[in-house]
Amino acid sequence: MNGRQLQKLGVPKDCTAAAIAAVQAAAATGEYCGAALKQAIREIVETPDAFAADPVFGEFAAALIQDRAFVRPEPIGYQTWGNEIDDATHAQMRQACGVPMAAGAALMPDAHVGYGLPIGGVLATDNAVIPYAVGVDIACRMKLSVLDLPVERLEKQPELFEHALQTGTRFGVGAEHERPQDHAVMDQDWSVTRITREKKDVAWRQLGSSGSGNHFAEFGLLTLESADEDLGLQPGAYVALMSHSGSRGTGAAVCSTYSAIARSKLPRKFEDLAYLAWLSLDSEAGQEYWAAMNLMGDYAAANHDVIHRLVAAAVGAEIVAGVENHHNFAWKEVHDGRELIVHRKGATPAGEGVMGVIPGSMADPAYVVRGKGNAASLASASHGAGRCMSRRQAKEKYTWNAVRNDLLKKGVRVLAAGADEVPGVYKNIDEVMRQQLDLVEAVARFDPRIVMMCGDGSKAED
Repeated sequence: MNGRQLQKLGVPKDCTAAAIAAVQAAAATGEYCGAALKQAIREIVETPDAFAADPVFGEFAAALIQDRAFVRPEPIGYQTWGNEIDDATHAQMRQACGVPMAAGAALMPDAHVGYGLPIGGVLATDNAVIPYAVGVDIACRMKLSVLDLPVERLEKQPELFEHALQTGTRFGVGAEHERPQDHAVMDQDWSVTRITREKKDVAWRQLGSSGSGNHFAEFGLLTLESADEDLGLQPGAYVALMSHSGSRGTGAAVCSTYSAIARSKLPRKFEDLAYLAWLSLDSEAGQEYWAAMNLMGDYAAANHDVIHRLVAAAVGAEIVAGVENHHNFAWKEVHDGRELIVHRKGATPAGEGVMGVIPGSMADPAYVVRGKGNAASLASASHGAGRCMSRRQAKEKYTWNAVRNDLLKKGVRVLAAGADEVPGVYKNIDEVMRQQLDLVEAVARFDPRIVMMCGDGSKAED
């Protein structure tokens, strides 16, 4: 009998493999055939407990008992910040909240659809990590450095800053420096997993590069209304360098490898959660992913460190202050007295007193912020303004040259980018900031002046 015939006899779809194995075992005994075998299957389906110890049908009966005992957990609740979040994003968040080990969740005001967990989604789990809830670009992060340059130079010598961006980093899928850069991160143990060991040389060549999609490096003016001890700055205006990038091709390879492993282990009852497949931290694969993810965190930080070192040197400046933060990462944190794995996919850590950077767009301000440690958001905030338009829609609506010329009239010089990253594709950053006043306080404002992104149209998921 095949699967379809067995299902007509009442065998649940998820138990057909066990039923086929039982049919084959029964046929081998020579005691069952034809109508007798069909009747036996019907009886086992009706009363599987009576056959639990049967040497031929016991495993099939056990599968039936397990199938009937399965109860899908009700999705946990989540709180939302922001009012410009579409139904598809909420649907995706509700699905994520149905993961069996989900223990807490929140949705940030920049939220929009991603893979598995929405971008702008925060999900806490019990002893499990979800590769796609971390994201493709593991440890994508922001970094802002304050430079010891007079602000007048940014206006009077723009070509100096343009040259620094064009020579200090590289953009595009697979982009790398001609000569590998030095950093202590390359002396760490890259043999923690097979994929990190195999990708070490690629990572080294890509160290100090910015990638594609919404990644950028830009100069602008940082303004403080009052002195800040954490930044070590007095009120005033400063030249600053800000960048957005992550763990590049190696991080993507880690995500691809371990999300595939997680999917292969996903119970069939949860096959609709393919992009939310999890790895127990007690498992070998879970421990490997956790080690690789943390290595990618160190690598992404090093990537920004190299970018800022090279760009600052090219413009003839020293870095005098700065702030940086991950998003697209998972942390072990204690919430309500429990240690949980908190995934922030496109969300910024905002624990009490924790500093971070929340960008807008190439024409809109970014904000240096200090977290308020709001427990309801799992101490999180948005990681940016958030998209309000798909890349396809943006390319149909906007002409890049026209947008670039308009930005130039407004005092923003864009060296390279695509129509899918123009200001109009993002939510209003000031409105997003107003919607999370209970999550962070703004410490300083950064206004872009000279911007560089990938101009080849390639895409990266944030």
